[in-house]
Amino acid sequence: MYNIKIYNYEKKYLLEELIKVFLPPDKYRLLKDEEEPDADDIVFNEYNSSDRNEIKREIYDKLSQLTGLHPDWGILTGIRPVKLYGELTGALGCKAAREKLSREFYISDDKLDLICDIYDRQIEFCGTAPAETACVYIGIPFCPTRCIYCSFASNQVKDEEIEKYLIALLKEIRYVGNRMKETGIKAESIYIGGGTPTTLTAEQLSTLIDTIYSEFDTSFLKEFTIEAGRPDTITEDKLAVMKAHSIHRISINPQSMKAETLKIIGRNHTPEEIRAAFKMAADMGIDSINADIIAGLPEETVDDFVRTLREVISMNPTNITVHSLAVKRASRLKDINPDFHYKQAETVAAMLSESRRILMEEGYQPYYLYRQKHMAGAYENIGYAKAGTECIYNIRIMDEHQHNIALGAGGITKVYFPEENRLERVPNVTNYEEYINRIDEMIQRKEENFFEEV
Repeated sequence: MYNIKIYNYEKKYLLEELIKVFLPPDKYRLLKDEEEPDADDIVFNEYNSSDRNEIKREIYDKLSQLTGLHPDWGILTGIRPVKLYGELTGALGCKAAREKLSREFYISDDKLDLICDIYDRQIEFCGTAPAETACVYIGIPFCPTRCIYCSFASNQVKDEEIEKYLIALLKEIRYVGNRMKETGIKAESIYIGGGTPTTLTAEQLSTLIDTIYSEFDTSFLKEFTIEAGRPDTITEDKLAVMKAHSIHRISINPQSMKAETLKIIGRNHTPEEIRAAFKMAADMGIDSINADIIAGLPEETVDDFVRTLREVISMNPTNITVHSLAVKRASRLKDINPDFHYKQAETVAAMLSESRRILMEEGYQPYYLYRQKHMAGAYENIGYAKAGTECIYNIRIMDEHQHNIALGAGGITKVYFPEENRLERVPNVTNYEEYINRIDEMIQRKEENFFEEV
């Protein structure tokens, strides 16, 4: 157990995120302000700097020497490296931005190459967000089962509960669609996520999409995505509804093609059902399909992961998103083994390296990237796409230079103020029952904190 003393910095939690990259929480203790360190304790900011990045560089240098670790993302603990690079590029130019990230943030050349390439690809594909537009998120917080790594709003409920939720959600959709028209804000992209939206019946899905089309001005809409996600919820009649409503993009998320892994993580479907879902979507003529896979799942080797990746590629999705396993505080995996992601770091590094090599050989290019807390090896999630099939919604929510209007339980609307380059968050409650009971309050929050502001 290491005792760590941080002098003269109030928001120690901001520095502790970097410490956790090097040391599991059960391996160190932060000394309180009134506690003085012993000679063998680790001391930071003894000279009273007010520059957070300077203190983080000191943390990186000392803990690298102590542990032998040299994280590729350097001192960067934020989840949006591409956004940071883009803003620095706007202010300094791309060469100076890259030099700053290398010199002051200690980011490795490999990661710098990655974020520079992704930024350039995003600008080429969809440019900057047009003024007076928004990306719209609509949440369906239900799943057949809860995966052990999941920290999202994901409830297993009876059909009548879903029906009650849908009534409340449609009320919010009608209100938001009407107010967007009145305030002149157009939807550039719409994303129905979850949970698992295909937990809804085909009839419920049709009602939901019909309401969206009738209430929103879709004259500017460039993309409409439904995250089908769980293969065991995908049926021909639901895919037919999506096709009939001109849905641009869906997700079918295997996570793994190894049957034993699917059981371990709490999935009720089989690899055969994954293959069947992809075939159904192809037969239905769905144009663009994303597939999620996860690097670092319990008991998987690098060979297991590569087999999953190659089989997913063989099913010809247009997008493949490679997630690094994150052990979130609200997940069951956190209770089972809170240090799991630390033990997986080397394995995940090898998996990510292989995935990047294989996907680029197969014609997929990285187009968006984000990081999360408690990720194995402090690595990243990367979305890969075949040329021209990149997801606008994913790009915009990571870039954060556009309004993000989020409807449903757990949705967090973000109001963008371009003059100040600032965001304000307007959350809905996460509990779906509270959302149903307090739907008028959720609507009023948006009125006061979003529509009256814009």
